[in-house]
Amino acid sequence: MALDGTSFEAYRRSAGDKTTLPRLVFGTILIVLAWLLVTLAVVFSGFYLSESYDLGVDSLGGFMNTRFGVLISLLTFSGIWIGAWLAMRFVHRERLRALFGAARRISWPDFAKGLAAVLITSAVSEIAIYMIAPDIQRSAIGWGAWLAFLLPVLVLAFIQTSSEELLFRGYLLRGLAHRYRNPLVWGFLPALVFTCLHWNVGAPLAMNACVLASIGSFAALVTILVYLTGNLGAGMGAHFANNLAGFLLISHESALSSFALYRGKPLETIVWTPGSALLIALIGLVCCALTLLILVHPRSPLRVGGEDAGPSAQPNGAAAI
Repeated sequence: MALDGTSFEAYRRSAGDKTTLPRLVFGTILIVLAWLLVTLAVVFSGFYLSESYDLGVDSLGGFMNTRFGVLISLLTFSGIWIGAWLAMRFVHRERLRALFGAARRISWPDFAKGLAAVLITSAVSEIAIYMIAPDIQRSAIGWGAWLAFLLPVLVLAFIQTSSEELLFRGYLLRGLAHRYRNPLVWGFLPALVFTCLHWNVGAPLAMNACVLASIGSFAALVTILVYLTGNLGAGMGAHFANNLAGFLLISHESALSSFALYRGKPLETIVWTPGSALLIALIGLVCCALTLLILVHPRSPLRVGGEDAGPSAQPNGAAAI
């Protein structure tokens, strides 16, 4: 199938007649509330257990910086899945799987292709960053501990990344696209919110701006993948690979480096020069463009395919545009 907007049109039109703007706003609030409640529940439960078993932490902030705390922070994103289910079931009267794609299922072949493409471009990105700041160091985690935590990190990282795709490229994008044809509404607004949520209050302004530019480029990439495929699979795979590279291989974030084999120069540090920060942004932009090329080029073995919507993609009610 040609990579055009046909699959996305089927995905957009699959939304039912209860996908109105007021319901979308209410559903979003419901998802955020579920996310917040689950976050409070699992964080304080985890902190209580750490105190009960005397794990050597005496503050909530200290707990969240431990390996157990990082796993807990990833688990909090399960609240988005719960909230999305509640919103779809009780606000929109649809099944949660309607958000996965035009055919109401995740395209796992596209998931694997998105994952592979980003692992390739992540390697390119690390090489480029190393040329700017060649100070990668082996972290304190041993191979035994790394292997022991591998499965929990894989599972929880999937929960985290898939939940963000479900919310920003699924629930919000599909709902807005059902009501508005302008991509500045259904594409730009969710990507802008997603990008702004990654603002780091402790980072210098120049570095923050450049990191957000990289994240914005990635948000544009996964939005385009949804448009081309009518499915969340490729975007979920790309997001999963992007975060796994930082969680398990080379981390550039101090707060999320507990399981990484190597640590590079933290992106939030103040010693980056404006020129280096700009190069970081360019590296992110180029690697996102390269990822898109790998996934859409006609001769690429990792080329993703638009999905045949089939009868299951018919809307639950008359579409209102």
